[in-house]
Amino acid sequence: MKFSVVTLFPEFVESMQHIGVTGKAMQGGLVELFTCNPREFTPDAHRTVDDRPYGGGPGMVMKATPLKAAVKKCKERLGTSAKTVYLSPQGKLIDQSLIEQAMLGDSLILIAGRYEGVDQRFIDMEVDEEWSIGDYVLSGGELPAMVIIDAMIRLLPGVLGDPRSALDDSFSGGVLEFPHYTRPEVVDGRRVPQVLLEGNHAEIAKWRKRKALIRTAERRPDLFNSLHLSEEDRKLIAEYMN
Repeated sequence: MKFSVVTLFPEFVESMQHIGVTGKAMQGGLVELFTCNPREFTPDAHRTVDDRPYGGGPGMVMKATPLKAAVKKCKERLGTSAKTVYLSPQGKLIDQSLIEQAMLGDSLILIAGRYEGVDQRFIDMEVDEEWSIGDYVLSGGELPAMVIIDAMIRLLPGVLGDPRSALDDSFSGGVLEFPHYTRPEVVDGRRVPQVLLEGNHAEIAKWRKRKALIRTAERRPDLFNSLHLSEEDRKLIAEYMN
C-alpha cells in the first residue's frame, strides 16, 4: 500500500514511520509513505502558498497552483490511478466500512489543508472525494490524514501480530468491541469474569459476542438499530435481559 500526503508539515506526518504498528509496517516494506510540500512549487522567495480570499473575509486560502503541482508529483510516484482525497469537515464522514472500501485500491493521496481552506478550483480539478473524521474543525488536515493511514494499515495482512485483532476491533461487523481483561485476576476487589478463566472457548466466544451486542445497544443505539440480528444474537441478548 502506498500513501502520499500533501502537507506544509511533512516532518509531522513522517513521524508515523517511527510509531507502533504503522512504523513497523513501513520499516518492513509493507507500506510506503511519501510527503509532498506545496512550498516546493512556489516561484517567489517567500514560498507563498496562501493568499487573501476573493470577496473578503477572515483568514487566508491555500492557492490552487502549488497544490496542483504537488498532486502531480505524487501521481508520478504512486501512479495516475491513485485516488486523491481532501480532508475537510465538509467531507463524507469516515467509518470502518469506508476504510475497508478504500483498501480495495493500492494507493491514496491525502490533501492536508491549512488556514481557512483551499481554492475551490483545486478541489474541482484534482480531488476525487472529500473525507471528514468528525463534525468538528481542526487546524489542519495532518491529523486526519494520519488517522486514515493508521486505520488502513491495521487491515493489511501481516501488519498485526495476530490477524484476528483487526476482526475483533470495534466497528468490525457493525458492533463495538467486547471488554478486555488481563492479569492480575483481582484489582481493588474487582474480579475477571469467571467465564474467561475456565478455558471453554465456545462459552468465551458466546460471552464476548453478547457483551459486544449489549455494549453497542447501550452506547451506540444508532449502530445497534442498523444491525441485522440473527436468531442466535436475539437469544444472547434475551439471556442478558433475563
